[in-house]
Amino acid sequence: MIRDLCDGQLDGGDIGSTEITFTPGKIKGGTHIADTKTAGSVCLLMQVAMPCVLFAASPSELRLKGGTNAEMAPQIDYTVLVFKPIIEKFNLTFDCDIKRRGYYPQGGGEVIVRMTPVKQLSPINLTERGTVTKIHGRAFVAGALPIKLAKDMASAAVRCIRKEIRDLYVNIQPVREPDNQAFGTGSGIIIVAETSTGCLFAGSSLGKRGKNSDRVGIEAAEMLLGNLRHGGAVDDYLQDQLIIFMALANGVSRVKSGPITLHTQTAIHFAEQLTKAKFTVTKSEDEDSTKDTYFIECQGMGMINSSL
Repeated sequence: MIRDLCDGQLDGGDIGSTEITFTPGKIKGGTHIADTKTAGSVCLLMQVAMPCVLFAASPSELRLKGGTNAEMAPQIDYTVLVFKPIIEKFNLTFDCDIKRRGYYPQGGGEVIVRMTPVKQLSPINLTERGTVTKIHGRAFVAGALPIKLAKDMASAAVRCIRKEIRDLYVNIQPVREPDNQAFGTGSGIIIVAETSTGCLFAGSSLGKRGKNSDRVGIEAAEMLLGNLRHGGAVDDYLQDQLIIFMALANGVSRVKSGPITLHTQTAIHFAEQLTKAKFTVTKSEDEDSTKDTYFIECQGMGMINSSL
């Protein structure tokens, strides 16, 4: 997909290959289609394409096919509810239209992402956590599964959150995906917490055969609570997704986070190798010592879109 959207050259991009050589050309806008033909994640396709099409000469439409709610990747709901509003703080906008949801193993989902290029990205400052003001979410079933599973996931999640956060109404909607908007059978849940300063945190989980629906709800709730405990301003899964944008932005970005994940360390390593951006990670001292929080700071390279 990236080779095609920048008229580049790619060698070794085959199954079983241990090495690739990629030579980019000029990034072009327009419509680009990428189909994993499996439950491969459309969200991961989008992660790869976004930093490129932001610096295209004209607006882009990405038609991405595969899994929308699959393991080992963000669920599309996370991308829309958490990633999108935070990433737009870099002074960009995009639109994500979920045409059809797809699940493991057959995929079959499709989303359309529309994006306008930018001249330059602005740096971000996400260091004030604020207080949790709202917790909401959706528990879903699709295909052959009964809505009762979604209700059970939602109730279990609410019970789990209530043990720790008693003074907030937790609104998790059980939904059955319409048959014309979902391919195959799947289930899962995503829960989002919003704070007074506009920070967003999530917890999510997917159902699978033989996995109790209460367990699915509890897993998502525990993930959310864990993300709220560390005192950072981003959750553990947003952390690494911000790195490439911080590296490209013009100026100093600062993000307060929980413990630095291996994904984030890897992203920083390559962002520094490929750009002139400089990252520093420091442990936060201002908190009570029980909290494991860090500041990720980046002097961005100030990438300029020469086509605009």
